[in-house]
Amino acid sequence: MNTEANRKTEWVVGIGEALWDILPEGRKIGGAPANFAYHMSQFGLHSCAVSAVGDDEAGRELRNQLREKRVGHMLETVPFPTGTVEVTLDGAGIPSYEIRQGVAWDNIPFTPQIEELARHTRAACFGSLAQRSPVSHRTIGRFLETMPDGEGQYKVFDINLRQHFYTQQVVEESLRKCNILKINDEELAVVGSMFGMEGMQPGEQCRTLLDRYGLRIVILTCGAAGSSVFAPDTRSYIPTPRVEVADTVGAGDSFTASFLAALLSGLGIGEAHRLAVDVAAHVCSQHGAMPRLPERFTARLRNDGSAIR
Repeated sequence: MNTEANRKTEWVVGIGEALWDILPEGRKIGGAPANFAYHMSQFGLHSCAVSAVGDDEAGRELRNQLREKRVGHMLETVPFPTGTVEVTLDGAGIPSYEIRQGVAWDNIPFTPQIEELARHTRAACFGSLAQRSPVSHRTIGRFLETMPDGEGQYKVFDINLRQHFYTQQVVEESLRKCNILKINDEELAVVGSMFGMEGMQPGEQCRTLLDRYGLRIVILTCGAAGSSVFAPDTRSYIPTPRVEVADTVGAGDSFTASFLAALLSGLGIGEAHRLAVDVAAHVCSQHGAMPRLPERFTARLRNDGSAIR
């Protein structure tokens, strides 16, 4: 990416894992932060996926795929293999993951180029998975610390608990660094147990997290049971639309990206929530995490992201 352009542009960044999802129908590019950056780019925003790949065919092809999809990227080359995830789907299209360890995205370096990008980033999305390793944990932390602070800055913790690749320390640190939390109902039960919120209703747990960590927004997704958005003076609930599900891989990432794109473009929480629900439902009806969005979704943001250009 052009460093001079970085100085003149406010970026939206997904930082963490970029990898290959090995699905029943074949290999598809994935990783929550990369999915997030891809969907942000579809709304006309200057987005960038920050991760690492190996000096291998899989890494070169991952770069090529992001380039073809017109997603900005800083994928550092490191002496570890490019990440892969074996994805299996149940009868309802719900995925389970077998995530390879000791891979490139476990070793994302905090380079001068990534530091410069952070200084010109208005919104970033990160999760818990890439923080399973000390190297990437430090890089994500330094990126968030380097970002400018302010009313229009967003640091989104899309928690994405996977297998055993998280600790209470990482979750709590991340809650203190973010100002928006996105979590699903299964993850909320785990976090509730971590922080002494057993016995509370999900809405009460979300309100507790909102207050305890000074968050602006908590987003709770509950699959077919709908989703809720909590802010200090607001709650929005929207049922999940019925669609014929191909698979749900990447649907949560498309929800996060659509919601944040709407906020950045000046829409309110209710409108942002509606767009996010509709986009995620569409992604569930498609195979893989990065389908092309129809114009009926992207056209809802009439300024094509000009709010942050």
